[in-house]
Amino acid sequence: QVQLVESGGGLVQAGGSLRLSCAASGMIFSINAMGWYRQAPGKRRELVAQSTNGGRTNYADSVKGRFAISRDNAKNTVYLQMNSLKPEDTAVYYCNARNTVQTAIPNYWGQGTQVTVSS
Repeated sequence: QVQLVESGGGLVQAGGSLRLSCAASGMIFSINAMGWYRQAPGKRRELVAQSTNGGRTNYADSVKGRFAISRDNAKNTVYLQMNSLKPEDTAVYYCNARNTVQTAIPNYWGQGTQVTVSS
């Protein structure tokens, strides 16, 4: 099992910034990627950004150039720096840990943190 604890959500005005953090513990060796998803009311959960152990990153088109994912491997923590926030970024953001190769290993999720961007 992998446990994920998120922090850093909140209310911000459009154009502002927030940084989300997610600390992982437990069977860290079983995962090779960490990332962030978000889910707005009435919408499906979508990938925001992901970082693999090999250093590869990918982003949703809607956040490219505004969001940046980073990892502190010594602390088993992944961050999401969100700049130039827009009202459409409002959602619950979930930390995710997974193994992209061994699909039998389950996806792990954090409890979610609310991000609200006011116009």
